[in-house]
Amino acid sequence: MTIDSFLIMRHEILLLAILLLLIVGEIFIPENKKNSIVHLAIFLFGLHTVVGFLPIEEDSLFGGMFRTNDLIHFFKNVLTVGVLILLLISADWLQEKIVSQNRGTEFFVLMFSSLLGMYFMISAGDFLMFYLGLELSTLPVAALAAYDITKRISSESGIKLILSSALASGISLFGMSMLYATSGSIYFNHIIEVIAPSNLTLLGAILFFTGLAFKISLVPFHFWTADVYEGAPISIASYLSVISKGAAIFILMILLFTVLKPLIHAWENIVYTIAVATMFIGNLFALRQQNMKRFLAFSSIAQAGFVLLGLITGTQLGTATIVYFVLIYICSNLAAFGVVQSISLQTGKENINDYEGLYRTNPNLSLVMMLALFSLAGIPPVAGFFGKFFLFTAAASKGYYLLVFLAVINMIISLYYYLLVVRAMFLRKSDHSIPFFKNNIYMRLGLILTVIGILFLGLYSPLYDYIYELSSVFN
Repeated sequence: MTIDSFLIMRHEILLLAILLLLIVGEIFIPENKKNSIVHLAIFLFGLHTVVGFLPIEEDSLFGGMFRTNDLIHFFKNVLTVGVLILLLISADWLQEKIVSQNRGTEFFVLMFSSLLGMYFMISAGDFLMFYLGLELSTLPVAALAAYDITKRISSESGIKLILSSALASGISLFGMSMLYATSGSIYFNHIIEVIAPSNLTLLGAILFFTGLAFKISLVPFHFWTADVYEGAPISIASYLSVISKGAAIFILMILLFTVLKPLIHAWENIVYTIAVATMFIGNLFALRQQNMKRFLAFSSIAQAGFVLLGLITGTQLGTATIVYFVLIYICSNLAAFGVVQSISLQTGKENINDYEGLYRTNPNLSLVMMLALFSLAGIPPVAGFFGKFFLFTAAASKGYYLLVFLAVINMIISLYYYLLVVRAMFLRKSDHSIPFFKNNIYMRLGLILTVIGILFLGLYSPLYDYIYELSSVFN
């Protein structure tokens, strides 16, 4: 092993260097200039994002514990871009609410530590590296969920998240131990060669899947989601909704399509049932919500159900559609959360009724929210339509026509409640409309990037072809 071989850990090494630089910056930046820590963090992470797109060779380290290939590298870049946009739309909140309490550096350290854990998790070549990455990605987010110390509901959110995560991690670890007992190895490549259907293997696979289903908010493991999203700061709710969920979906896809592929006849029935339940329960409960954070929480649950349409196939087409859909979902959901964040920061209002007449006072924000909701609903020609279309195509290619039909019904249900928000913004009038306000440069840049993603991903079809080519590594 040489120094050059460590370059395949470029994402991890650079992010760790940023963490150390921010800690040093916290020591030397004067008290009256603490706001500059936000600018420094965004600048350094922007450089990290750009460097991440440089090509990288497929290789492994530490005897196969850490591995990378073009698809893993691409997905790390997807997560990195998502976090960069999240930092941009959170900058105003950080400067006004967090830095003034002298907790700005801690916020970035916790968030980047969580992202570092996700990097290790999706590059894991064995269950030990996977579990270390899982814990590193989860524990800092629990602290961030309770970061708004002025609100009791935020502390409650952190407690609920850490308890749910602990239970999920314990269940996953128990499942891993059963898979180790039947295969005699924790390395994915070794398990693939010897795994065979048996009662103990199936139970281990089910328990392992259950643990990750908690992170993805699949029914019936979703009960923590709405409460945690409502109590956590909006930036952290959006992080849980898109970044954390995206990483969990990706590693689950890798393991189901490789390590647990011989058990597909067992887990495909489980995925089928959970997909139907997740779509219906997520959409039906979203109909009843008035708080925008709870509304988007149940929306994200329903979107996770749609992802399972690609997951159930176990094919290269399924891999490509999942990665493509998650990329679109990140742009769409961050746009919606960005508008909610902007309005909440300026006015403190977070209910759907508060958005009545928004188009007359803040037309740009209304248009961004409309594009985001149309993308989440799957209305052409925005990107969300193509994401769902490819997922339906993947499921139909394996003969799951009933599942596709049920998914279409759920698209219609979701369109109804997404249009409720659009109607409030564009068609309803209110004597107490949210007054006009102007966002700072970071928020405007973040929202512009999400809008470009929503429009660009729907129109630029060669990107899907590129993802499809990368997806051959796991099939």
